[in-house]
Amino acid sequence: MAVPTTPSGNTALVVEDLEVRYGTIPALRGLSLEVRRGSLTTLLGANGAGKSTTLNTVAGLQRPRSGRVVFDGQDITGVPAHRTVRRGLALVPEGRMVVAPLTVLENLQLSAYARGRRQASLGEVWEMFPRLADRKSQPAGLMSGGEQQMLAIARAWMTKPAMVLLDEPSMGLSPALVDVVVEAITTIHAAGATVLLVEQNASIALPMSDHAYLIHRGDIVASGTPSEIDADPDLVARHLGLDPEIAGEEIEVGAAPTGGAR
Repeated sequence: MAVPTTPSGNTALVVEDLEVRYGTIPALRGLSLEVRRGSLTTLLGANGAGKSTTLNTVAGLQRPRSGRVVFDGQDITGVPAHRTVRRGLALVPEGRMVVAPLTVLENLQLSAYARGRRQASLGEVWEMFPRLADRKSQPAGLMSGGEQQMLAIARAWMTKPAMVLLDEPSMGLSPALVDVVVEAITTIHAAGATVLLVEQNASIALPMSDHAYLIHRGDIVASGTPSEIDADPDLVARHLGLDPEIAGEEIEVGAAPTGGAR
């Protein structure tokens, strides 16, 4: 499914006709999408649909076979990850990947070096994430999954990014801890970051999104506002591997994750 990919002053990211292969296996098949500046945009899809490959290619961890990636008006196709960070892109990878033996504070300080002089202050991070301030001397590996995910998001924020890429931040978390992560994502978005969120769980992602794409087998099959995506639960159910009767309940746009932050 082709989408408009002409950069404009209000466009943060353009991905155009992206093709990625792992050996002979196609992962992305001419994928195109656009993320508006200041938006929270979601890429929904089942396991193996190409969501993580899309983020990794944008971030510079994966080199595409063809196509292009334009960030903030500059072609960054194939630019390595350490350079995309310095240009204002920050990836929160699947599985969090915090440095477990290091403390919360040390994880944040380590991340700050990636952007050089352009970095957030620790005071700013503590204000945004008070829970991390309370645990700054605690080894990251001893925190809960939700707290580690919050740390991964805060670590990305230390680089003062213009755009944050989030890969499956709710994976493996209880509903209560999902609320913690949703609050963290909402916080960085409210602070001015453009967000591209990869998720399999539509009930978590759609309520906080401005726009959503549905990816299947390496290409975009649907695009629209959360209400427009929600209006076709059968389509979403087919491409997320859900039962259509259940999908109508699970992707209700007005629904919020259950449980409180703990």
